Amino acid sequence: MKKIIIQVQMNSDKCRSKAMKIAAVFQGVDSVSLEGESRDKVVVTGDGIDSVCLTNKLRKKFCNATLLSVGDAKTTSSGSDTTKIENMKFCYAPPPCPSYPVVYDSYPNTCSIL
Repeated sequence: MKKIIIQVQMNSDKCRSKAMKIAAVFQGVDSVSLEGESRDKVVVTGDGIDSVCLTNKLRKKFCNATLLSVGDAKTTSSGSDTTKIENMKFCYAPPPCPSYPVVYDSYPNTCSIL
């Protein structure tokens, strides 16, 4: 059983609810909770959870998600088996919208289907 803590910048209860839904439907998740003073840390426990993929999914939705720790659910309170990950804050900009060329018809009143 693994315990993953991800810090996500959430401003409202609606954002917190969305973050919990994203984490809850992820494969291998047993429980999801919020921690921290401003309830900005998503704590996920379960087996076989890909922590990097989960962080990327939250990052796509909220643009600012940081993977804080990954460890065993029973030993994270002692901190001996917890892997700390720091300075992995990324913010990806959305891809640019595709541009399509505009083609003008030089003969607008003629029928092109014969």
